[in-house]
Amino acid sequence: MTVPQGAALSIGAVLGTGVIALPALAAQTAGPASLIAWGVLVVLSVPLAATFAALGARYPDSGGVATYARRAFGHRAAAVVGWSFYFAIPVGAPAAALFGGAYVAAALGGGTRTTLVTAGLLMLAVTAGNLGGVRVSGRLQLGLAALLIALLVTATATALPHANLANLHPFAPHGWWAIGPAVAVLVWGFAGWEAVTSLAADFVRPGRDLPRATGIALVVVAVLYLGIAAASVLVLGPGLTADAHGGGAPLAELLAIGVGGQVRVIAAAAAVLLTLGTMNAYYAGAAKLGAALGRDGALPAWLGRGAAPGAVPRRSLLVVAALGAVSLVVVAATGTGTRALVLLTSGCFVLVYLVGSAAAVKLLEGRARVLAVIALVSSVGLMVVTGWYVLGTLVIAAGALVYTRKKKSARVVDSVEARLT
Repeated sequence: MTVPQGAALSIGAVLGTGVIALPALAAQTAGPASLIAWGVLVVLSVPLAATFAALGARYPDSGGVATYARRAFGHRAAAVVGWSFYFAIPVGAPAAALFGGAYVAAALGGGTRTTLVTAGLLMLAVTAGNLGGVRVSGRLQLGLAALLIALLVTATATALPHANLANLHPFAPHGWWAIGPAVAVLVWGFAGWEAVTSLAADFVRPGRDLPRATGIALVVVAVLYLGIAAASVLVLGPGLTADAHGGGAPLAELLAIGVGGQVRVIAAAAAVLLTLGTMNAYYAGAAKLGAALGRDGALPAWLGRGAAPGAVPRRSLLVVAALGAVSLVVVAATGTGTRALVLLTSGCFVLVYLVGSAAAVKLLEGRARVLAVIALVSSVGLMVVTGWYVLGTLVIAAGALVYTRKKKSARVVDSVEARLT
């Protein structure tokens, strides 16, 4: 995998579908002062991204964060963090796919049926792309990232001439304290810096290429997010509000103002691109991680095929895809909204960030360790923001501990029987 491909995967993992809805949600929470919240999240992303890049460069392995946890705290910690990430993807993937599907339904009609069918097709497309291996998924992501960047740059550049500084007043209509809740809303849009660490070993020179790819992604994500946020506030002003479903389409509105055209069609195209990019990055990372967990005994051994650098973890990928399909069927049958899925997924990632940052504090040295300490403090804050949704992660963690204990007991029994015979 090349540096541009790695950067594209990181951009897709972090930028995500949030770029469509987050500007409206943040502005609804804090008004124009939400721009400060965007700046805060960009600053906090630096130590978090740098920490995971440093870990991946020093310990390039398909286990990603699970490998760092094992080196720092042992096999049980590795199993807990590995399960938290691996089983979060099948829960979060339908939410992302449904988000894109809803925009397609808005453009083409068909309501819930169109939304569900589109979501299923998006999940199928990402699975097919990753069956070809990281080279295929990396090229796919590079193309998606290029299209996405062009779309966001076009929206920002063409809409900004219509900016009105009067839209900055009042700057903090809900009080300065509202910046804190806005930060909490925007946290979800900056998650994902850990996703590509499972692919570190697939870089030609991980020690050099991964930090470069992460640095490129960090700059691109910061510029695009801040650009879209600023344009949304300055151009849309009081019209920048969330819809009844908690979302909104400021990106589509900016494009409509800047270049004209059908708002719903533009929104659907943007949503599909963002959904494909996000899901592709997470499917690739989760598939590799699942294979590594099977190799290391934290999951069934038959999942271990494909853990080696350059190998394709098809079994692990198909498990992720199958579990994601089950989640989508459950959502369709029960009418569950995407908000619960997103928060449950984010709750899982909180533990990944927390353990990964703590491992970095123990494993890294010098400036990298200082950044790791800052990342750890940020992760603790993220846990506080997440609230009771972290309880879902605790259930998964308990499952990991029970599984590893049973595996250990089975190995002890096998060893005793071998000695007796």
